[in-house]
Amino acid sequence: MEPVPKPPAHLTKEAKSWWRKINDEWELGADALLLLRGALEAFDRCQQARKLLAKEGLMVLDRFEQQKAHPAVSIERDSRLQMVKCWRSLNLDVEPPRSGPGRPPGR
Repeated sequence: MEPVPKPPAHLTKEAKSWWRKINDEWELGADALLLLRGALEAFDRCQQARKLLAKEGLMVLDRFEQQKAHPAVSIERDSRLQMVKCWRSLNLDVEPPRSGPGRPPGR
């Protein structure tokens, strides 16, 4: 078994935690590690934009003193979409194999 790769240094503490958790549970190849890195970078960017919007608000004034959406709105949206695309490409939501036929037990 290969050692768990260290998280990229530029990721936030929360993203590094996700990196470790996922790498502890899954054995990822080099291509999947790139997707994971992209997902976590997008996560960090989304969180940065969300915090900026919480501080500055959703609307800003343009040069004509008209309200328009804060640029961070599109950054948050685009980052969130990129993160979801990477997660889907990683295909980590695979249901574990069951011991027999039929529905899984209820909770």
